[in-house]
Amino acid sequence: MLEETTRIHLMYDMYGPLLKERQRQYFELYYRDDLSLGEIAELQNISRQAVFEQVKRVAKMLEEYESKLGLLGRYEKRQALLVELKEELCPTGSGDSRACEITRKLLALEMEID
Repeated sequence: MLEETTRIHLMYDMYGPLLKERQRQYFELYYRDDLSLGEIAELQNISRQAVFEQVKRVAKMLEEYESKLGLLGRYEKRQALLVELKEELCPTGSGDSRACEITRKLLALEMEID
């Protein structure tokens, strides 16, 4: 399983547009900008506890979206299969075939999550 921070970032990339603007703002400040709860509280003029509850709520919502839609789980399975395919088609030192090139492109495309 992915490291928890990476997992929550990936879920946000997938489900972020489903969140309200304020929820996205809290997520960005805490997870992406790496601000502390106290710093966010000061910026937002609210209590540290309120920020904590908002951040936890956003994480819970992302987990709920994942449990219902399963996009991250399918993404992880696709990644594993593509890596396996690349290893099968492109043994070490022989990565010049068209199949290897397509597999590399698929892996690169898979890494581009909006």
